[in-house]
Amino acid sequence: MVPPPSRRTGLQMLPCARPDLATTRASKTRWPPRLISHRIGSSFVIKAGVYEETVRVPFEKTNLVLLGEGMGATVITGAQNVGHNQDVTTYHSATVGVLGDGFAARDLTFENTAGPGAHQAVAFRSDSDQSILESVEFRGHQDTLYARSLRQLYRKCRVAGTVDFIFGNSASVFDRCVIEVVPRAEGPRKAGSNPVAAHGRTDPAQATGFVFSGCAINGSDDYLAAYQRKPGAHRAYLGRPWKEYSRTVYVNCSMGEVVMPEGWLPWREDFALSTLFYGEYGSSGPGANAAARVGWSSQIPSEHVGMYSVETFIQGGEWVPSEQ
Repeated sequence: MVPPPSRRTGLQMLPCARPDLATTRASKTRWPPRLISHRIGSSFVIKAGVYEETVRVPFEKTNLVLLGEGMGATVITGAQNVGHNQDVTTYHSATVGVLGDGFAARDLTFENTAGPGAHQAVAFRSDSDQSILESVEFRGHQDTLYARSLRQLYRKCRVAGTVDFIFGNSASVFDRCVIEVVPRAEGPRKAGSNPVAAHGRTDPAQATGFVFSGCAINGSDDYLAAYQRKPGAHRAYLGRPWKEYSRTVYVNCSMGEVVMPEGWLPWREDFALSTLFYGEYGSSGPGANAAARVGWSSQIPSEHVGMYSVETFIQGGEWVPSEQ
């Protein structure tokens, strides 16, 4: 049995062992000194361990790179939430919050461990344009990942949560990610609806939206067990409209049995149903059921799929490095 990562009180940094990543984001900015023991250019290698920290990257600190020692090995954790502290907003509940453009991270975990009654409790919040997160895990319950604004790429990541656990008004592509519905903080017996995405586009002229490409959407082992005991009580959906012009698309994704046949969930009554765009192309697996989907969602024609690529949707050809 592999022992759990040790708990640490300050981020432990090592010299960067990946020069290819370190040079991707050249910068002269500095990481907040209280959080580090070493700095190599703009790149920081965080040793394995569990770090109870609130991390903020201000807008002037651009092109920072965080490199961990693996998902679940390097963990930055917090428990700020809206339900237990009336002075905390959803925005400020984030364990890690990034404003500086060009942020990049790889091989670590961001989490928010707020428990029952916590409501909104963000693990990671980003307003970083041209940000890239690869092989990063995001763990929480409600509102795990706040992809708030601008252009973001999540590649080979894992996102776990319960309600609206990927939300915001960014233009984000989730490329080959694992999207996992987990039991409510109250425990597996707590029933309810669990929409994955809540995109918040407020104006039809905004070039924002969520694109899930080649992702796998399913439940954790505990959630699957609860679902199989009582399928009608545990309902997972691809998304619901947080704002009037919400846009979410799934392209060539595998969908587990926990995804409800109707696919999508209203926010309330008929709000945004005539102005949103929710689409699928090439869905597969037991949760893929085009014939049963709600009438206000779409099946995307093959000739339109290209507009949801990394290169087109977030202009990735101009700033996303080729994969190593």
